[in-house]
Amino acid sequence: MAPLVDEPMADTRDMYMAHTALRREFRLLPALIRSVAPDDTRRAEVVGAHAALVCRVLHTHHEGEDLLLWPKLVERAGEQAEAIVPTMEQQHHAIDALHTEVTGLIAGWRSTGRDGERLADAFERLLTVLIEHMALEETEILPLAAQHVTAAEWHQLGEHGMAHTPKKDLPLVFRMAMYEGDPEVVKAVLATAPLPVRLIVPTLGRRRYAAHARSVHGTASPARVGS
Repeated sequence: MAPLVDEPMADTRDMYMAHTALRREFRLLPALIRSVAPDDTRRAEVVGAHAALVCRVLHTHHEGEDLLLWPKLVERAGEQAEAIVPTMEQQHHAIDALHTEVTGLIAGWRSTGRDGERLADAFERLLTVLIEHMALEETEILPLAAQHVTAAEWHQLGEHGMAHTPKKDLPLVFRMAMYEGDPEVVKAVLATAPLPVRLIVPTLGRRRYAAHARSVHGTASPARVGS
């Protein structure tokens, strides 16, 4: 059943912004991990905590799609959805397996600073699958979502992300996504966010991300690897 035609449809530009952030953070992680000297547990804790945060963001992002996006497309987009959604689901399963592997390795590395090469290699394998998945999603899924998912339904994805992110991390995670974002898209995202988010994120988020990036990357302006 298609959504009512008089309802505004999804503006999917925020998904491209989220993907850009994930590409950046996951691309930078292997080199960050390899830069940590063996047994340097203080530095391993800093980088490991960042890696764990990025992994949680990815898991929440994909969980929202599994619960809220794929079913709507299968219901409404007919043969187009049947041709692509199973591939998306299979890729999510592959990413989940690698996600489980890296999160299992992070815990030990954070406490010992040892076996970083194994962790970096695992992140590189995760990155390969993730890049392929996001590229396919952008070319095949997002155009379908713009046709078959309402704006209100699309906003549920963001609401899921906020509900499953600790409140203390929200300003940092928002700014992480917006760091390379188109100002128009950032403005559109904030316009639909709850009032406290609209008031807090532009200032607190910028400060939190700058401090976080200095701690992790050694600069408040890490490399913009984009798409």
